[in-house]
Amino acid sequence: MKYTLVVKEGQNGFLIGQLKELPAVFTQGLTVSELKENIADVVDMYFEDMRERYTDLCMLICKQLDIPKPYGV
Repeated sequence: MKYTLVVKEGQNGFLIGQLKELPAVFTQGLTVSELKENIADVVDMYFEDMRERYTDLCMLICKQLDIPKPYGV
């Protein structure tokens, strides 16, 4: 999947970046290079949060259905 980094001018010389396909992923930086580094960090945090949410939900469902948790959870 390709992702689109949308860059806008912010205040005080900052650039604001947001991934078009993942609107919850956004950050800022003073240069395009810094912005790209920061967006990579935010993407990592975003997917780590999604993994944790998936694991928690999966565990809850397994507990309610009284079934063993799937491999890898």
